[in-house]
Amino acid sequence: MANGRQFDQPTRYRIKVKGGFDERWADWFDALTVIQHKDETLLTGWVRDQAALHGLLARIRDLGLPILLVERLPES
Repeated sequence: MANGRQFDQPTRYRIKVKGGFDERWADWFDALTVIQHKDETLLTGWVRDQAALHGLLARIRDLGLPILLVERLPES
């Protein structure tokens, strides 16, 4: 089994969801960049650790937005 500790550090993610939300919900996504394009929204930025990532995904679920992509980005 792989050591999961390597994922418990700040990591950049790109998350794409179907649909969008108005500006008042952007605060829910901390310091992530929120870009809406047509009927999709792209969230990009640093996530503190895996627990924070799961919390972020739960917020997206609570808004009823289907998740299209979750991508861990290179550190560079």
